[in-house]
Amino acid sequence: MRWVLPDHIQDALPSDAYRLESLRRRLLDAFRLRGYQLVMPPLLEYLDSLTTGAGKDLELRTFKLVDQLSGRSMGVRADMTPQVTRIDAHLLNRRGVSRLCYCGSVLHTLPSTLTGTREPLQLGAELYGHAGIEADVEILRLLAEVLRLAEVPASRIDIGHVGLFHALAARAGLVPGREEELFGLMQAKDVPELRRVLADVAEPARSALLALPELYGGPEVLAEAAARLPQDAEIAGPLAELSRLADALADLPVSFDLADLRGYHYHSGVVFAAYGAESPAALALGGRYDRVGKAFGRARPATGFSLDLRELAWHLPAPVAPAGAILAPLDGDAALAAEVSRLRAHGEVVLVALPGHEGTWNEAGCDRQLVKRGDRWAIVSLQGE
Repeated sequence: MRWVLPDHIQDALPSDAYRLESLRRRLLDAFRLRGYQLVMPPLLEYLDSLTTGAGKDLELRTFKLVDQLSGRSMGVRADMTPQVTRIDAHLLNRRGVSRLCYCGSVLHTLPSTLTGTREPLQLGAELYGHAGIEADVEILRLLAEVLRLAEVPASRIDIGHVGLFHALAARAGLVPGREEELFGLMQAKDVPELRRVLADVAEPARSALLALPELYGGPEVLAEAAARLPQDAEIAGPLAELSRLADALADLPVSFDLADLRGYHYHSGVVFAAYGAESPAALALGGRYDRVGKAFGRARPATGFSLDLRELAWHLPAPVAPAGAILAPLDGDAALAAEVSRLRAHGEVVLVALPGHEGTWNEAGCDRQLVKRGDRWAIVSLQGE
């Protein structure tokens, strides 16, 4: 059937579209009130720009095509963050801090989960130009506030640091291929397989890498990590950053998972994932990615988060249906036109009754109608339509 959509691609019908748009406006307004300026990158870009600095994972998720005008390879964006980084680096070119936000469709070659969509509606916020932990604190607090405003408050926010893994992998002397394998096993927390892969790695790097999957929980995990991991600056620095976050975010449901390395190819420091009470999958992901701007020719400290607005909306209760519409007759009366304008100015939905559709106006959402009573127009119930 020609009208059937591809797998993992869906329409948003009126009730779903209303829920998505209401949520989008609410969250973008929250960003605006905190100084995050809205940007709208294009859906298509040349491939070498679209995936610059974002690692192999993003390239595999990107649909590719050939530009008929230039003959160059193009891609449909799979993630808006590199695009926003390009805007900060080359178009805004600010010397100080930039706070930017965005919301738009992205397209993935494959869904991230069995029930997921290949067309997420990505919403996010990014903070550029400040390397200190204060920026990470602001972004994490903004994430918690966004989920609260969306009525899906975070039950926990897991925080990690890819710097720990980088430092330990370098100590172990792993070649890139083995490091990739180790990364996958670390994400899966497959300890038996980790022991096999690390069998020929010298101590103390071997024991330290095996300890990472066990280091998760509350702030006390950071003290345990300091005791179990090698005592050097490349380990102490990330642990100190995580400790400062624990202190600054003590009022939020933060926890620590030192083996959670999602975004390993992309991020450069603190990483985090937020979960809802009834959501086994992360609702939002983020972290620090200071290296991506360098790929665009202008290194800038950067941290931020993004989420799929469609996924977030699925966790919301069914939206309250907006008030029904008012049916206005097709009439050239000036007083009627003035009344329709007045009603619309006060937020009422007013539909004009096109001829030949009697009996269908209830399904169009009308529950009232304008009728002329003497020299004025009055609103009465619409029955039997």
